[in-house]
Amino acid sequence: MRRSPSENSAVSAPAAPEAGWWRAASIYQIYPRSFQDSNGDGVGDLEGIRRRLGHLVDLGVDAAWISPFYPSPMHDFGYDVRDYCDVDPLFGSLDDFDRLLAEAHALGLRVILDFVPNHTSIEHEWFLRGRAGDPDRRDWHIWRDPSPSGGAPNNWLSHFGGPAWTFDETRGQYYHHAFLPQQPDLNWRNPAVKAAMLDVLRFWLRRGVDGFRVDVISQIVKDEQFRDNPENPDWTQERPEIERRLQLYSGDRPEVHALVAEMRAVLEEFGHGVLIGEIYLPPERLVAYYGEALRGAHLPFNFQLLETPWEAGALGAMIEAYEALLPQGAWPNWVLSNHDRPRVAARVGSAQARVAAMLLMTLRGTPTLYYGDEIGIGPVEVPPERVRDPWALREPHLSVGRDPVRTPMQWDASANAGFSQAEPWLPLTPDWAARNVATQARDPCSMLSLTRALLALRKASRCLTLGSWRRLDAPAGVLAYERAFADERRLVALNLSAAPKLWTPPAGEALEIALSTTLARAGEKVGAQLALQPDEGVILLA
Repeated sequence: MRRSPSENSAVSAPAAPEAGWWRAASIYQIYPRSFQDSNGDGVGDLEGIRRRLGHLVDLGVDAAWISPFYPSPMHDFGYDVRDYCDVDPLFGSLDDFDRLLAEAHALGLRVILDFVPNHTSIEHEWFLRGRAGDPDRRDWHIWRDPSPSGGAPNNWLSHFGGPAWTFDETRGQYYHHAFLPQQPDLNWRNPAVKAAMLDVLRFWLRRGVDGFRVDVISQIVKDEQFRDNPENPDWTQERPEIERRLQLYSGDRPEVHALVAEMRAVLEEFGHGVLIGEIYLPPERLVAYYGEALRGAHLPFNFQLLETPWEAGALGAMIEAYEALLPQGAWPNWVLSNHDRPRVAARVGSAQARVAAMLLMTLRGTPTLYYGDEIGIGPVEVPPERVRDPWALREPHLSVGRDPVRTPMQWDASANAGFSQAEPWLPLTPDWAARNVATQARDPCSMLSLTRALLALRKASRCLTLGSWRRLDAPAGVLAYERAFADERRLVALNLSAAPKLWTPPAGEALEIALSTTLARAGEKVGAQLALQPDEGVILLA
């Protein structure tokens, strides 16, 4: 058969069957404020998550990643941590967490926690003692004298707008905060800080957690000389202020990789945990976080599906380039939505969201599914008076608000979509009475039914979980590829356009449709050409 240039390129290697559990797993992200409220305050909690674990089992995912639930003044909704080794009363207690973890494990689910090592809350004991001049905590956060002109130590900017330095009258110095002033950055160059934070990992591992997603892992080390960041010549006022300067010295420093390796080593003390890193970097820099000899993060989060134009050629080229950049033996991963970026259905529309789900579940690597994507939650209008996101409040002229991607999970057609007995902390979708788990569970062609079918097919197929990936020749608008493991093969053809397409599979193949995004063509034999409906994807048995 004739091969396209892409088909002649190196084929990604299949994974060894005995590799880490996360390779064949699917991960489900839960934003705890928005999953299930159990006590009627309009905010989700740990007991609510425990009560809904059956949904994860029915869905077919393998692990739950739970965003922060630690004690916090909630300036950034839990990412400003006051105590790393407890549970905020808003979410419950350590006993609630232990019950949740035990039940998850009994159901065969693993639990991954969010670890926030870059910064604490301004109310954390370490910061309060350092501000007061306690010599044992004086250098636990990043403090600097004013510049010779009397201003901030350098030109670094906050990710949420404005300068990344705040002057403290009590201490007479500036402290650094990559995000809000209420989120002072820790000084990871201080060995005592490193030791204390690694002990936080041990605290939760001893309780039985199965790994960590590490928040902004690439930023925990800053330039030792605190040099100014260079100006970005391409920045415009329509872009977030953080992009005004290139983040050359305020993150992604060479020393960070040794610290990531030390985090990995702590997990290996316990034998089974996965280390996932949040890293928004170009792929050639992202893959460095696998570490020397793959001793870094098991899964440096790959966000390219959130950023690449939703077009078959662009996506295919991106996937090939990422596969080519991976170090030998490194395991890929994919993300379609998260708590910081617009949901996939909001970006590409409800029809293509079904195709996107098939793409996510059939690429080589570990997929992460964001809560609510399985029922196709899309755009949510948050009125100005209900905006809660601090970034949106600090840069209101930009479309950077994260509230629309954090709205409550919609469980049924009862009041407040079954999420809470009280008014939810954020609004629901306008169509919540129909777009909910209970309603879609009764519809064999719903987004929920499709997601369950995709996860079941993925779990039952070694070539879809562990197999190699190879792009196939396809017409404009269609992305096609092969997954293979030993003598098992699947072909995937995705129509990323709103027009019908004809795809010619490899010659001489006896093919049968295993699953279509329409959920209506299973078992159909395929001849010399496959007719793809608009916005349709299919998985073929070869």
